[in-house]
Amino acid sequence: MIKSMTGFGRCENHQGDKKFTVEIKAVNHRYFDVNIKMPKKFSFFEAAIRNVLKNYIQRGKVDLFITYEDYADTNYSLKYNEAVAAEYLSYFKKMSDTFGLKNDMTVSALGKCPEVFAMEEQMIDEAKIWSALEAALKGASEQFVAARIAEGEALKLDLMEKLEHMLDNVGRIEQRYPKIAAEYRKKLEEKVKELLGDTQMDEGRIAAEVVIYSDKICTDEETVRLRSHIENMKNTLEEGGGIGRKLDFIAQEMNREANTILSKANDLETSNIAIDLKTEIEKVREQIQNIE
Repeated sequence: MIKSMTGFGRCENHQGDKKFTVEIKAVNHRYFDVNIKMPKKFSFFEAAIRNVLKNYIQRGKVDLFITYEDYADTNYSLKYNEAVAAEYLSYFKKMSDTFGLKNDMTVSALGKCPEVFAMEEQMIDEAKIWSALEAALKGASEQFVAARIAEGEALKLDLMEKLEHMLDNVGRIEQRYPKIAAEYRKKLEEKVKELLGDTQMDEGRIAAEVVIYSDKICTDEETVRLRSHIENMKNTLEEGGGIGRKLDFIAQEMNREANTILSKANDLETSNIAIDLKTEIEKVREQIQNIE
């Protein structure tokens, strides 16, 4: 099977009072490029996340979104900082002595001073958190791959149709070639008769001119190679897997042969067929950019 490089996947995973939501979307890219957006407190999971994604994705510009919700009531605890409280009291006493003021500090007033009391987040269980996140990540990745495969199969059908049309055009070029030589010979004979009148024509010279002309416009090598490239691309599509780069290389070779045919063409019909051929190849190249 082949995969498109565009796709979307989403998965939610609830474990107790915690929930992870993972969304993956991707577009075409020459390499594997991942942009991860998640809560900063889970940034140490980034390397592990990338390793999981590599099992599902070979190429593409991937945007990964991770959201986390915790419904527990015990995530934070109140922390009393005795050293800070003692330092406040020390300064208040010093101010009282220095300025001759009454030290009326109370416990409740001291407790309102910054950093005396603070809310502290409880340490997270990394193994438990990763288990929940990994499950959501794999679920979203599987959906993402399924979407890519579905679109990839549609791309395959479209490419196969275009390749069959290209084979038809190659056949038309091959059939046209002998007719071009025959038409050239006929025109050459008519021109010679017009110039020489009733004088005997040199058949050997005319035959030699036709051979030279035929050799100049001959596209046999190009059509044979083009057929080979088309069949190679069809076989590659049937093989599936990460074939995008290989297909792109084959398409470049196909375009090179089509350009040569067009440059050799000294015939309007052949030129039109070659232009149609190049148009189809360009469409194929565009579609290939969507394949992983």
